[in-house]
Amino acid sequence: MADSAKQTRWKRNIILTCAVLGSSAGVAMAQQDSAAPKDAKPDAAVQDAAAKPDVPVDPSASVIIYDGGLKPGWKDIGWAPRELPKSAPARLRMFNYGGWILYQPKLGGAYGALSFRFTAPEAHGEFLDVRLDAPGASVFPHVRISPEFIVKKDREWAEVVVPMEVLNPRNLPFDRLVMRASKDVGRDWVLFDKVALVPLAPDIAAARAAGGGRAGRGAGKESKMIIDCAAPSRPISPLIYGIALDGNRETQDTHQWKLGATIRRWGGNPTSRYNWKLGRAWNTGNDWYFRNVQLGFGADDFLESNRKHNVQSALTLPLIGWVAKDTSSVGFPVSEFGPQQAVDDTEPAGGNGMRRDGTPLPPGPPGTTSVQAPPEFISEWVRALKEADAKRGGGPGSRGVNMYILDNEPALWSSTHRDVHPEPLTYDELLKRTIDYGTVVRRADPEAVIAGPAEWGWTNYFWSAADFAPGRPPYTDRRAHGDVALIPWYLRELREHEKKTGVRVLDVVDVHFYPQSNVGLGLEGATDAETNARRIRSTRALWDPSYKDESWIGEPIQLIPRVKQWISENYPGRGMSIGEYNFGAMKHMSGGLAQAEALGRFGQQGLTSAFFWQYPAENSPTFWAFRAYRDFDGKGGRFQDVSLPTTAPEGTSLFASRDASGKKLVAILLNFDPEQAAQAQLELKGCGTLNAVRVLGYSGAPGGFTEQAAGTKAEQALSQRLPPYSITVLDLTVK
Repeated sequence: MADSAKQTRWKRNIILTCAVLGSSAGVAMAQQDSAAPKDAKPDAAVQDAAAKPDVPVDPSASVIIYDGGLKPGWKDIGWAPRELPKSAPARLRMFNYGGWILYQPKLGGAYGALSFRFTAPEAHGEFLDVRLDAPGASVFPHVRISPEFIVKKDREWAEVVVPMEVLNPRNLPFDRLVMRASKDVGRDWVLFDKVALVPLAPDIAAARAAGGGRAGRGAGKESKMIIDCAAPSRPISPLIYGIALDGNRETQDTHQWKLGATIRRWGGNPTSRYNWKLGRAWNTGNDWYFRNVQLGFGADDFLESNRKHNVQSALTLPLIGWVAKDTSSVGFPVSEFGPQQAVDDTEPAGGNGMRRDGTPLPPGPPGTTSVQAPPEFISEWVRALKEADAKRGGGPGSRGVNMYILDNEPALWSSTHRDVHPEPLTYDELLKRTIDYGTVVRRADPEAVIAGPAEWGWTNYFWSAADFAPGRPPYTDRRAHGDVALIPWYLRELREHEKKTGVRVLDVVDVHFYPQSNVGLGLEGATDAETNARRIRSTRALWDPSYKDESWIGEPIQLIPRVKQWISENYPGRGMSIGEYNFGAMKHMSGGLAQAEALGRFGQQGLTSAFFWQYPAENSPTFWAFRAYRDFDGKGGRFQDVSLPTTAPEGTSLFASRDASGKKLVAILLNFDPEQAAQAQLELKGCGTLNAVRVLGYSGAPGGFTEQAAGTKAEQALSQRLPPYSITVLDLTVK
């Protein structure tokens, strides 16, 4: 049967249910007069059953939950700000993913549909998510209330019927109804009334028996997708699921261990000045008044915490040549430099190193805050770490550091650490420090994985800091080096060094990536429709040669293919890492979708490692984007280790993986449309015969992924609805 015919039949059957409801429940949704008479009362048997929940409910009757007030036996345990006035609709403010839970212990009975009416501001769009629930359950589908479930609109009110085969396809016991916003909406009131569980009309029962009901519901736009198991595949590095420490929250946020992260990075600006001999001392640079501080934890604590949680470690090593001499000195003390543009009054008072007119103060001697840290200082640290490894004994997990990173964003030293390195970095200084420090690391730990140069972004992939130094002609440093872009030149010179000396000082090319298109960082970032769409599009800068970056860059970045080509041409055999990245708005679904897209691309593009900066907020969409790949069901279900080629239409993405046996497939499907569902028509080419299908979905709910009803499957195909703004996981087996 054609999809349009199925949808017509589905809609007709819902209307038939509404007609049946009008006489038994006082919810006359398909009649002209949608309001029940003022003196209408629920059926006595229904009222009695609601008051005495242990008594089974007659499945031919209706159970009214809310009609001008909450009915006996029902409890209100929602979390949205709300008012339940007497003899009036319930009023809820559903901003910040607000919701309403209606609960009756030991609810019995079988029902055909959920019905209710609601009115909401037009600006909310398609926002309402409805599901059933029970203690400990995670199997009830989330149902977005889209037009196919709205049987009538009477002025502002929309009257809704959702069949139980959609809400409860497995016919499981439930005791509560959850109605919540699936996206962040405004603070205006949303009104609900005439909420009821209603019987199944005979016509719909017949349609269900004939199999005609499910296929057409809420299909949305058709999206043809392919997983090609016959095409060449590639292994996925487990280290792409990396995060970084947060020095402000390190000992507090235990949820970082629930992400499924595989490696954690000790990095950021202050690590350029970390003094391992003092254990907990570093300098904050221009992040906070060039002040030496004492951490609540040190690198040894960081490494031990990672071992405890079975997470690998990436450790940034200072190459700048100076580290904090204590935990109290400041780079621009007010007592010596006088008043400044901004001052931290903590004793001793220190300023930001800028005069009140905004011009920079010449720094004092580096010894004001720091002691020298030559290559031997770092060599001693690496040897100490190896000795600690030896004490733990051999075997898996005995290595304390899995990757050494050669400092952090060195092209910015003349800004971030200008109190000890005021001169802009040149091509030659970067190479010399890489060779000098990398050589001692290799000698102290011959099996080390060494990454660099950890540059911050677009300009420093191509030029040195000296190319933009004030008072100098632009690009003179690059022109003095054959007019070759910085990173290709750096790789070529390191390859020549290895040829001459036999010493390999670089294993992984490490660069940082942040969208420059004003989408924010971390929790920050606008969440208007335009910014949300741009945030998601900005991920295309990672891989897409046709995507012109929507920022001052104004040209294709295609970061991963570009760097991989540089490696291939100049120093073959190096891996690639993105040492920092972030798309902002981590508590908004657009941030979560951008993160899910990035993780999928990292595996598809063959990255060695990647590190989110720093780690997502608990239960945020970005948190659940990680969990889509690392623990989608709370029981260890994860994306597999081999990436399969896929195709998907614009507005969606598809990432697919399989295990070594080829019998288990896990796919992640993304719908980037905030308003419209998509109907994925998924073809499995050369994968075998589709056997078992499990579907888990997430659209912004704090509780994360829940099991969804599987769509229609064939031997090598599956039709699956993708709700708006959603991440859907398909856990498949083939034979």
